[in-house]
Amino acid sequence: MSDISFNGFEEYKTAEYDDSKKDTKTLFIKIILVVLCLLLLSEAVIYLFVVPCLNPVKVTWRGLDGYTETEMNRALSPMSGRNWIHFNKNDACTLLSTLSGVENVDIVKRFPDRVILTVKERVPVAMVCVQQNGRTVPVMVDKNGILFPPSAKNSGLSLPLLSGIPVENIPEGMRLPAKYHGLMEQIASIRELPQNYFAGISEIHVVQKQYGNYELVLYPLHSKTKVYVDRQLNEKTLQYMMITIDVVNTLENDVSVIDLRYGSVVYYNRQNEKGVNLD
Repeated sequence: MSDISFNGFEEYKTAEYDDSKKDTKTLFIKIILVVLCLLLLSEAVIYLFVVPCLNPVKVTWRGLDGYTETEMNRALSPMSGRNWIHFNKNDACTLLSTLSGVENVDIVKRFPDRVILTVKERVPVAMVCVQQNGRTVPVMVDKNGILFPPSAKNSGLSLPLLSGIPVENIPEGMRLPAKYHGLMEQIASIRELPQNYFAGISEIHVVQKQYGNYELVLYPLHSKTKVYVDRQLNEKTLQYMMITIDVVNTLENDVSVIDLRYGSVVYYNRQNEKGVNLD
């Protein structure tokens, strides 16, 4: 009977030892899993927090037409090397606003290290001439009267030359005097029409009058006749001007001036400068 008891005890010890080994393996596997989870968590922390803190942002430009990425990056250079967290959108907008041809910039930060800048460039509606380093150079004007430099993008546009406005010493990025903003809006509205009226007009000259008012003189591109109009410039005025030029040219061969002001049509012959009222 003692033998039976001894054998039972041995079997019990063996089973207990096997269970202990199983528990040790399970514990070891659990430890391995915890270590792997900690490694994955550490990698996630590095990706989510360390990378944005240490790496400079990757800048992507959109909407560029007249400007190049090199020019935009040069304007943004004081912020070069900044990471995603320290990239301030207001600072970037302030730097890019120094470019007179930029109207607006929309900035989106994409976690963890990307910044997307969508640029809206100014659209020119006319040209003016300014003095720069002792030379007369053309600059563009948008519908808000902002001056900005020309680019390859707008070199082929049919833009009228706007003269008679005192802008000789106004630098790029400045705005025309407030009393001309209405004129710029009128020119912009005409440019949005299906017919390109300014393809036939080389210059719009502003004639200053007393008490701050002004009138306009239009110079048709393929005519030696200048046309006086009032300060209201619209499609009807331009159509009326074209019809009047055709009619006057059938009556006279050497007309220097057509006056469409004051509700009547008067033209002047170069030889005797005599006014003729067509009404």
